[in-house]
Amino acid sequence: MMSPSPLSLFCALLLCLPVAVLFTITTPTTTSSSSSASAAEAASSSRRSPLTIFSQKSHPSNTRRRSIKLRTINSLLPPPPPPPPRPEPLEDDDALLRLAAKVNVRPRNPKKIAFMFLTTTPLFFAPIWELYFNRTSNHLFNIYIHADPRFSYTPPFSGVFSHRVIHSKPAQRFTPTLAAAARRLLAHALLHDKSNAMFALLSPSCIPLHSFDFTYGALVRSRRSFIEILKDEEWAYDRWAARGEDAMLPEVKLEDFRIGSQFWVLTRKHARLVISDRSIWEKFNLTCVKEEACYPEENYFSTLIHKWDPRGGVSATLTHVDWRDSYDGHPRMYNATEVGPELIEALRSEKPRYGYDGMNGSDLSVTQRSDRFLFARKFSPESIEPLLRIAEEAILKD
Repeated sequence: MMSPSPLSLFCALLLCLPVAVLFTITTPTTTSSSSSASAAEAASSSRRSPLTIFSQKSHPSNTRRRSIKLRTINSLLPPPPPPPPRPEPLEDDDALLRLAAKVNVRPRNPKKIAFMFLTTTPLFFAPIWELYFNRTSNHLFNIYIHADPRFSYTPPFSGVFSHRVIHSKPAQRFTPTLAAAARRLLAHALLHDKSNAMFALLSPSCIPLHSFDFTYGALVRSRRSFIEILKDEEWAYDRWAARGEDAMLPEVKLEDFRIGSQFWVLTRKHARLVISDRSIWEKFNLTCVKEEACYPEENYFSTLIHKWDPRGGVSATLTHVDWRDSYDGHPRMYNATEVGPELIEALRSEKPRYGYDGMNGSDLSVTQRSDRFLFARKFSPESIEPLLRIAEEAILKD
C-alpha cells in the first residue's frame, strides 16, 4: 500500500477541522447560557416582594398555598397608623383669632383696602358698589361679607360680591355678637391677603360718597385709623354698667370707657391689635343685664384703641350718618324722594365730628384737619334707582 503523501494528509486535516471547532464552541456555550439564566432568575426572584411573587401565574394548588401564606403574613402585620388629626377649622373663632394674631403688621405692596360688609339683609346697593369697584384694578381691594346665616339673601350675592361671604354666625343688636362678627371679618381679612393695609367696616345701607381712587388715596396715605372715640357722653355710665356695676373691673375702668360709631377704618396694626386682644374682649363679651344699654359694637373698639394706642387713631368716623331724626336707636334713613345731587354734595361737604382723644402731641388740631366723609348711611332700599341715575356725575366723579 502506498503511504499517504504530505499533501493528502494536509487536505484531510482541513476537512475535519470545522467539525471539531463546532463541537468545541457549542457544547460549553449551551451549558454556560443555562447556568446564567438560572442565576438571573434566582437573583430576580430574590429581589421581588412577597406580593409580587403571589401575583405570578402558577399551578392552582400552588396558588392556594401561596394565598394562605399571604393571609398569614397580613395577619402578622401591625395595623395601619390612624389618619393624622384634622386641622382646627377656621369656623372656630378661637382658632381663627389665634392664627390671625400671628400675621405681620406691615402690609405688602401694593397696599389694598379691605371692604368688610356686616349684613343681615341682601346688599341692595350692590349695583352702586359694582360701578365703584369696576372703575379700578382689582389688585387694590378685597371684599368680605359677614352674612347672618339665620336670614335668606335674595337677590344672592353676585358680581364683585360673589364668593365673598366668610363663615358667619348670628349677629344681633343688644348682644356682643355684632362686635364678634366685626372681629371675625378682621381675622379673615388679615389671613387672606398680606397686602390688606386698611380695613373698612361697612353697613348694607352704606353707599360711597366718592370714587374709588379718591377713597384709596385718602386711606392708604394715612398711617392712622379713623375711629370715633368719644369721652364723657351722657349715657357712658349706663353702657359701662350694662353687664353689672362692677362687671367691667378691673380691666375697664369707667374713666377708660369710650363710645363711638360702629363703623370705622382700621390700620393693619390696629386690626391685629383687635383680634389679639383677650382681656378687654372678655369683659365686652359678657351678657348684658340691661339690654337697652347694651351696645358693645359702639364701645369695644373705641375703648380698646383708646386704652392701648390713642395716638394711633384719628378720633372720627368717615361714614356719615344723621342722628337728628333717630328712632329706636337707628339714625335717619334717606328715602328715594330725597336722593339727588344736592344731597350727595351736602353729605360730602359736612365735616366729621372729632372726639377728645388722640388729638394731641404731634397731631394736627381739630380745626386744621380736612378729612372727608368717604361713605354715608342709611339709605332705603328703594333709593337705589335715583342713586344709580346720579352715580356717574354726583357720586363717582371728584
